[in-house]
Amino acid sequence: MAMKFYNTLTNEIEEFKEIEPGLVKMYSCGPTVYNYAHIGNLRSFTFTDVLRRYLKYKGYEIKHVMNITDVDDKTIKNAEIEKLPFKEFTEKYTKLFFSDLDQLNIEKPEHIPLATETIPEMVEIIRELVEKGIAYVTRDGVYFDIKKYEEYGKLSKINLDNLQKGTRVKKDEYDKNNVNDFALWKSWDETDRDVFWHTPFGKGRPGWHIECSAMSMKYLGESFDIHTGGIDLVFPHHENEIAQSESLTKKKFVNYWMHCAHLVVDGEKMSKSKGNFYVLKDILDKGFSARAVRYLLMQTHYRQQMNFTFEGLESAEKTVAKLQEFMLRLKNVSGEEKSGKKVITREMTERIHTVKENFENSLDEDLNMSGALGHLFDFISDINNLISNNNITKTDSLAIIDTMINFDKVLGVIQKEEIEVPEEIEKLVNEREIARNNEDWEKADEIRKIISDKGYSVDDTAHGNIIKKI
Repeated sequence: MAMKFYNTLTNEIEEFKEIEPGLVKMYSCGPTVYNYAHIGNLRSFTFTDVLRRYLKYKGYEIKHVMNITDVDDKTIKNAEIEKLPFKEFTEKYTKLFFSDLDQLNIEKPEHIPLATETIPEMVEIIRELVEKGIAYVTRDGVYFDIKKYEEYGKLSKINLDNLQKGTRVKKDEYDKNNVNDFALWKSWDETDRDVFWHTPFGKGRPGWHIECSAMSMKYLGESFDIHTGGIDLVFPHHENEIAQSESLTKKKFVNYWMHCAHLVVDGEKMSKSKGNFYVLKDILDKGFSARAVRYLLMQTHYRQQMNFTFEGLESAEKTVAKLQEFMLRLKNVSGEEKSGKKVITREMTERIHTVKENFENSLDEDLNMSGALGHLFDFISDINNLISNNNITKTDSLAIIDTMINFDKVLGVIQKEEIEVPEEIEKLVNEREIARNNEDWEKADEIRKIISDKGYSVDDTAHGNIIKKI
């Protein structure tokens, strides 16, 4: 079955066809490193990670670029608020962002350029646009003339005739009532402090939109397959990327635009004033695991608005624990093959083939994750029944483990990093198990607290203990 993705550019679900056979060139708008990434941002990065992982699962080679916007209006303003040198400030939040990605088991792209390291490429694009008469120089910077690009609005479907007329918009972000010529380069003023570069257009810094065109084309060329980001980036950011890039090259910039919908909290827009604004650290500090957060963020279809609730997070935590328990239960299967040969049974081969086909068919349909997970859990329920009735062999269980590991190449929540459990902790866990078997619950609770104080936790399952590092 062919993969199909919803393309924001055409408003249709289209069969995916890469430009170069077997290679997918993909660009994702990365973070603006002026603060912690909030959970809405992390939902978008999780979506892109699932897309990337599934493309790899299907056998594609991936050339993925994600930028770091380390210079814009917000980074300059917030560095001043925190009274930190600009570079030190952006490096701080870049490191925190990558810490979040690591905890959410989000794979790093092949290229992660910094905007501040790509200034020469931006300057060259701006120079060519000025030479072509598509951009013009003013006292306060260089602006893109949107009247020179006839297809402006084709991504966001905005109608220029119905919008408020203006002249130029210098700030990076603006609403739909302020559409007009946007800044490619901003002349320095005192609010920029010591953040500037010397160019043929004068002392200044780049506009936000030109950064992504320069970084994507540097690594992926003038045309590439997929561009991802949050739905809030469609206008003006991605609209402006298309305009400046296609005006420069006279080629189609991107074939498939894929956008992740908004996240709300308890049905309301997330905001600090409402007390419902969360970053990953806030959630982990409440005792939830990063794997549960990842599961919650990816289980809703990426184009549907997601409602984040702590009840949902508790459910995700239980689901991830059930997946871990299922894997543990499979490892403990000891049933012997009736034939005496260590070969997978025909019945299990058919079960695995069916779940694999259903899992992939769902994801082939615009990453229908809820459908894929539904098939997976039907399979798990079926296998659990077989285990309970001793109707499964060790060879079958090993084949199922391999299947689950393959699914986890997409999901990223099943396999856990093996932790080295100190001998002292293992001894305490064994002592606690003896106390539990003797129904000495008071002693068992005392030992659990000692284990916790030493930085570990123990989950009791019907199929053994699961030891975790807190």
